[in-house]
Amino acid sequence: MAEQQSTEPHRTTTVENGPFCAARCTCGWRGPARRARSKARDDAAHHAAAPF
Repeated sequence: MAEQQSTEPHRTTTVENGPFCAARCTCGWRGPARRARSKARDDAAHHAAAPF
């Protein structure tokens, strides 16, 4: 079964959990836990810019 493409823009945020920070998106995507907030923000930016 093919995945449905969403017309909604990807809205990403970062979430902190102790010493770790992870990027999340409204589409359900979750990035890896990072110790550096800047890397989590980079993960989010790359996800939002990726063509789906």
